[in-house]
Amino acid sequence: MRRCLVTGGFGFLGSHVVERLLHRGDEVVVYDPAGPPPDLRAPAGRLRHVPGDVRDAERLITAAEGVDEVYHLAAVVGVDRYLRRPLDVVEVNVGGTHNTLRAARRAGARIVVSSTSEVYGRNPRVPWREDDDRVLGSTATDRWSYSTSKAAAEHLAFAYHRQEGLPVTVLRYFNVYGPRQRPAYVLSRSIVRMLRGEPAVVYDDGRQTRCFTWVDEAVEATLSAAGLPRAVGECFNIGSSVETTIGEAIRMVGSVAGAPGPALTVPTGAGPGAHYQDIPRRLPDCGKAAALLGWRARMPLLEGLGRTVEWARRNPWWTAQADDGLGVR
Repeated sequence: MRRCLVTGGFGFLGSHVVERLLHRGDEVVVYDPAGPPPDLRAPAGRLRHVPGDVRDAERLITAAEGVDEVYHLAAVVGVDRYLRRPLDVVEVNVGGTHNTLRAARRAGARIVVSSTSEVYGRNPRVPWREDDDRVLGSTATDRWSYSTSKAAAEHLAFAYHRQEGLPVTVLRYFNVYGPRQRPAYVLSRSIVRMLRGEPAVVYDDGRQTRCFTWVDEAVEATLSAAGLPRAVGECFNIGSSVETTIGEAIRMVGSVAGAPGPALTVPTGAGPGAHYQDIPRRLPDCGKAAALLGWRARMPLLEGLGRTVEWARRNPWWTAQADDGLGVR
């Protein structure tokens, strides 16, 4: 039995990681200001919740005492949040990561740090490898605060590894989706809207492409990264290799949700705003994850969407949530 700390453990990816850790028999400490989602399956006695913000360094150090593994998944994420709360983005994603790394070092724990495909910015040369260049816009554009904050968090992680000997692994997730995801992302928002009888929203022409990654497979990669010595000091892309246009993804949602009506096309300026700079293609090279972690994404998008819609129908608390406010009702 291992003792694990999961920051952001009641969030989307975090809650799935927590369930998997509990399922394999571990004790889990969840460090999260929020409470658990209503459908979280947690055996009695092996889950402890410590309400807290990762910006509170001392409380975090106390929560990490005696743990063997740390999964740092707490972050301010989502277009709506990094456009409206850019200061929180930087403070939580950079300062909170620093605090978590310090807590892991104090505990003598192995740590996995979550990052994002956003670190590549708008580099036009795809597929992206882990050592590819970052191409970003102006610092006056809040849209890039998230990418920059996660890149700074990665620098901190590698600095702790190289200078302090902390066993760190960084994972860059690509468009993870599935049950419990906040309806602020293209798939989750589309599912919520369609199940309510509202049209999905497509920005501009819908030809932007993404590689959608099923949440259970992202969890598998996360636990593999924590358990393999050869993953220490490394960064991995975690994503599907199947490129899908946003328009086609929304049509898939309509087919599994039984709402095949047309989506509402909205100019970017009417949603995120004229200063938002979209990324036309996001395509990872996941050869490194395959070689070192033995991991590949396999879930077909249509099947994953079907499972998510089935779950959503059983969990009306989720569909009752407001969407991100950037769409059009």
